[in-house]
Amino acid sequence: MSTPRRFFVENIAEEVALTGDEFRHAKNVLRMREGEEATLLDGSGKEFSAILVRSEKNALFFHVVGEKPSDREPKADVLLLVGALKGDKTELVVQKAVELGANKIGVFFSRYSSAYLNENKLERLSRVSKEAAKQCLRARAPEVLLFSTLEEALSFGETYEHKLFACEFLPQGEGGIPAGNSYCLVVGSEGGFTEEEFALAKGKGYAGVSLGKRILRAETAAIALLSVAMYRAGELQ
Repeated sequence: MSTPRRFFVENIAEEVALTGDEFRHAKNVLRMREGEEATLLDGSGKEFSAILVRSEKNALFFHVVGEKPSDREPKADVLLLVGALKGDKTELVVQKAVELGANKIGVFFSRYSSAYLNENKLERLSRVSKEAAKQCLRARAPEVLLFSTLEEALSFGETYEHKLFACEFLPQGEGGIPAGNSYCLVVGSEGGFTEEEFALAKGKGYAGVSLGKRILRAETAAIALLSVAMYRAGELQ
């Protein structure tokens, strides 16, 4: 039996109207019909079982028949901060970060950033987060934030217990990823970081961490660091 289709909605009530992009996807792509079951998600961490009961021109109406807490959401609280990447690489990082269990994703601009992001691109990244959350059966779509400077991004992550700053110029093996359940992980854009930016991070309580003897692409570094942190948090065991 196939898994019911999953849709994000604003509010849950006894009857829920599916509108906007989710409506168009359900009606025009999935061609859902009355009587079919779906899982509705409101970002609370719960899953709501629902039946399609009515179709109108601009909305599909579902009757909610049950609810349960999701068992797919991570217990660890992880923020991934990544420098803006060229092309669709930022979308790839967002997608994989959602699958691996990040709770928030921040994109920032630093000294060597050469990618261009605006509010339209941020909206696109938010849609990528939602689609990835549905694909991997999460009940929440992690928020994607845009920071105009590295300092702003670092300040946002100051309250996390373990704050790790990935640097390609650190000696091999320096730093490490401790066990825990609260992480802020920072990875640069294609050009990496400057010594001054690393000093700024250390001043805010971040510890440098090496990702080994090979130079990784920025998107690979972000996914690798997050994967190891999620393993250390017990989320991939």
